[in-house]
Amino acid sequence: MAITLTWLGHASFRVAAGETVVYIDPWKLKSPAKDADLILVSHSHFDHYSAPDIKAVSKGDAPLIGAADVIKQHGAGRVLAPGQSLELGRLTLTGVPAYNPAKPFHPRANQWLGFVIAIDGRRIYYAGDTDATKEMKALTNIDLALLPVGGTYTMNASEAAEAVNTFKPARSVPYHWGDIVGDKADAERFAQVSHGPTTILTPGQSLTLE
Repeated sequence: MAITLTWLGHASFRVAAGETVVYIDPWKLKSPAKDADLILVSHSHFDHYSAPDIKAVSKGDAPLIGAADVIKQHGAGRVLAPGQSLELGRLTLTGVPAYNPAKPFHPRANQWLGFVIAIDGRRIYYAGDTDATKEMKALTNIDLALLPVGGTYTMNASEAAEAVNTFKPARSVPYHWGDIVGDKADAERFAQVSHGPTTILTPGQSLTLE
């Protein structure tokens, strides 16, 4: 079954696999649709956790899964810890540590998240706000990697490229550019330096995994 990924801008994505729709870190959505079956939030920074956007995309009682501080602030949902996996019907969700080893913005102690979403035989990795970590570089069998490239708060384009050159996803998509930090030149630099296929999306644009 085809899986369609849509970049909604900054660090927000929509993943659709048949009738299952997953949103990741919805924020500043321009035309939200109430079609989310599951919502994932990596950490509590304002540009990743947005209660109004969660409400705008939720279909009925769509579950929220996220880092502990997200669930505490939201007052509802299910905590996922780094290294933990959840079986959610046809989807398996695994938390991946997301942190800055040498910068203060995303401490490892906060247990903030990236996600590996396994659905219909495909594995999608969303890195969250992170530098290139040993846990990221140890990933295997990733069909699509979504990686921040804007620098300052996360890894920059060259660092992100070095990471994917290590764990070798089948395809990569850069994000965390075009708002707050980073610009298209960062995405283009990432595409130039990484060895594998890269797709640079514009907000609202999609790609499909057949």
